[in-house]
Amino acid sequence: MKKRQETIGELISRRTMLKGVAASSAFGLFGCGAMARGDAPAADGSAPLTFTELGRTNDDKAHVAPGHDVQVLIRHGDPIRRGGPQFRPGEQTAAEQEQQFGSDNDFLAFMPLPRGSASATRGLLGANHENHRAATIWPGMSGKDAAEKMTRERCEVQMAAQGFSIVEIEKNGNAWRIVDDSKYNRRIWANTPMRASGPAAGHPRLRTNDDATGTRPVGTFNNCAGGVTPWHTILTAEENIQFYFLGDPAKGPEAAARKRYGIGTTVRYPWGRHIDRFNLDREPNEPNRFGWIVEIDPYDPQSTPVKRTALGRFSHEGATTAVSHDGRVAVYSGDDARGECVYKFVTKNVLGAKGDLLDEGTLYVARFEANGRMRWMPLVHGQGPLTAANGFASQADVMIEARRASSLLGATPMDRPEDVEAHPATGRIYVVMTFNERRKPDEVNPANPRGPNPYGHIVEIVPPLVNGKPDHTATECEWGFFLLGGNPANAAHGARYPNPVTANGWLAAPDNVAFDPKGRIWITTDGQEDVAGFNDSLYAAATSGPARGATRAFFNGPAGCEICGPVFTPDGKTLFVAVQHPGDGSSYEKPSTRWPDFADGVPPRSAVVAIVRKDGGEIGG
Repeated sequence: MKKRQETIGELISRRTMLKGVAASSAFGLFGCGAMARGDAPAADGSAPLTFTELGRTNDDKAHVAPGHDVQVLIRHGDPIRRGGPQFRPGEQTAAEQEQQFGSDNDFLAFMPLPRGSASATRGLLGANHENHRAATIWPGMSGKDAAEKMTRERCEVQMAAQGFSIVEIEKNGNAWRIVDDSKYNRRIWANTPMRASGPAAGHPRLRTNDDATGTRPVGTFNNCAGGVTPWHTILTAEENIQFYFLGDPAKGPEAAARKRYGIGTTVRYPWGRHIDRFNLDREPNEPNRFGWIVEIDPYDPQSTPVKRTALGRFSHEGATTAVSHDGRVAVYSGDDARGECVYKFVTKNVLGAKGDLLDEGTLYVARFEANGRMRWMPLVHGQGPLTAANGFASQADVMIEARRASSLLGATPMDRPEDVEAHPATGRIYVVMTFNERRKPDEVNPANPRGPNPYGHIVEIVPPLVNGKPDHTATECEWGFFLLGGNPANAAHGARYPNPVTANGWLAAPDNVAFDPKGRIWITTDGQEDVAGFNDSLYAAATSGPARGATRAFFNGPAGCEICGPVFTPDGKTLFVAVQHPGDGSSYEKPSTRWPDFADGVPPRSAVVAIVRKDGGEIGG
């Protein structure tokens, strides 16, 4: 007899009850994170938020809660070095873009100067550059024939616009500026030399005509979220690499793998018409050299970025590190695609050991059970179905095809898992599902209880404690919902929040999250404009206490943008936010906004903003 499919309400109610049980046992974590680091007791996220909540907006401007200032720190096209070329709307060259801040800034990292310090007034800003929107950057590029107008020069501009930027910044009084003569300022992009390390490095599937060793991949692009390591490097995540390769994806031994990754099905960037390595018929292995986590040392301008293949290959969103009870390090990441999974990598060696810590360890994928437990299943060659009989001849094959390996293990298909962040004090893991409007009602599962799910949700994983410290190496944990997005006043949304939210406080399409020094969560959105009718925003909420999960609107972006990359300075007095692709969906000739310049003839530009309180106090109160 076929088992009856649980209703959405039953799934949510069951998990809500189990979440309460988990909370009662796991809140003993509060304060332990700080003791593990040997400093003062860390904030548990219960401090009240004192800012005046912002109302909804859907105009062409950015808005912030009263009592705060928004400073535009750096924009797409701004020179990163003194004397560099200025932005020329509609006429940029690749040589100019190589010396300028990239487009579509996403993940941000604030790296204090000097290295290892807690400076809150001087540091390095690292920024991912995810995409390049031809329609708003160049005239005449919004029609169906736009791809035909992409010359080699324009393709090279797009290559230079993506990747990563590092710039030194400093605070004078309450204002931030770029240090344009800093030795640290540099761009890392699609032509930057790199090296591969870990189990897939040197494998025949990574070899090309220009690299017979399979260890020298060139460049990075479609960089979305990321993370910062305890040894003060930056991890940048290569996400939707499927949009970059032309040719016949069904030809050759990589055909099946390409299909699972969507290679060649939708091409947004016709670089393969002009550049051989992006043409599948000429370089069939080039896609296997992307979709990795790349480690960058921002403090060493001469260092070579490294693709860490032990962390698996998929549409990486985020790479957040957490030091476990025994000194080993976990790296959490989501595979940002509908029906894909949540991962963590656990190092073999402990923090401080010699060698490249991220080259040896175990990659796990998550399976969420209805009984409030979840399992981290190892993706190890030779274990279970990950054998030669199923096409995995080595650990390299498992890493290159991490998606297929995860499906064979029975991992839980999620609703576009994006950012995955560890709370610095409690050790709890927050997994953000942006949305999945394509999930059918009969395809729901315990961790994704709505089908369709246009509003997104956040799952909370509770690692066990060992001697009072979070065990990020554990293969079994508890889990529950932190929130289910949408309007709780509209029963059709199926929204749930731990505590009541105002008419301006509910959210949709959560994307990235960050924690302030008091342990409260800050949540950005990507897609509210489409499903809710108001611009994407930044919200804040307590993670414990009487106001836990009651989200409040703090910052709204201009039309067409997404808000992403939130990061605080160590003193909590500055919040950096990435405003990505303002004006998306419009054109160079008729943009829906001209933010942040609002000057005739200047298109909308992605930019990083610094938000400070006018009185110089901590953000959030």
